[in-house]
Amino acid sequence: MNEAEVYEESGKTINVSDRNEIYNDDGIRNKDGKMENFGFVRHQKSPVPNRSTVYNMPKLDREVVADMISKMATQIDDVNEAATLVTDEEVLIVYDTNSNDRFEKADQVKKTALSVVPRYYHVYVSDNPRLMQDIERFGLLDSTSRNVDQIITSTIQEMKKSPQGRNISNGENANGEMEGGVNNEYERRMNDLPDNLQNPSTRDTENNRDKDTSMGKQLQKGTQ
Repeated sequence: MNEAEVYEESGKTINVSDRNEIYNDDGIRNKDGKMENFGFVRHQKSPVPNRSTVYNMPKLDREVVADMISKMATQIDDVNEAATLVTDEEVLIVYDTNSNDRFEKADQVKKTALSVVPRYYHVYVSDNPRLMQDIERFGLLDSTSRNVDQIITSTIQEMKKSPQGRNISNGENANGEMEGGVNNEYERRMNDLPDNLQNPSTRDTENNRDKDTSMGKQLQKGTQ
C-alpha cells in the first residue's frame, strides 16, 4: 500500500481514508512465531470529516491481573504465599512471610501491584495469613453484589493494621490515597459504615467538628 492509498488531503488536515489509526497489521514475528514488535498506533483528532471517533477504554481482566500479582509477589525473598483480590479500584494482597522486616516486605509486595494496575488503583497489603480466606471468598463477588462496599471496606481496615510500606509520593500515602484524606469513593463508603468500621481519621474529624459546633453554641449563649 502506497501513501496515496492511506492518506487523503482535506484542506490542511490529513485524514485516514479507511480507518482511524495507522499500525502494523501483521507485525514482525521472530523465529519462534511470537509477536515481539513494539506497539504503535497514531490517531488524528478528526480522522474523517463529519465523522466522530468513539474511544472505548480497554477492559481490565481482573482475574489475570490478580494471578500476575500473586505470582510476582511469591518471587520476592521470604514471601512464601500470596493471595490477591482485584476490584474495580483496589488491590488487596495478603501474603505469608518469615521476614523480620515487615515494613520493607510490605513495600516490596505493594510495588508488585503498582507495577501492574492502572495508576488510579489503591493498593492494600497485609502479612496476616488469616485474611487470605476473606479475600478468597470475595473472589465470588462483583461490583453489583449486595453490601460489597461495606465488606471490602471493613477488610481494608483490618489489613491496614499491618505495615503498608512507604508513601507512594509526596501527595499520597502508602496506599495511594491523597494525603490528608481518603479518595472520594472510599470516603463515601466509609461514611455509610457503622461507627466501629469507619476510618478513624474520618470519624475523629467528624467528632471534632461536632464538638466545635457544640462549644460554639455554648459560648454564644454565655455572651448573651
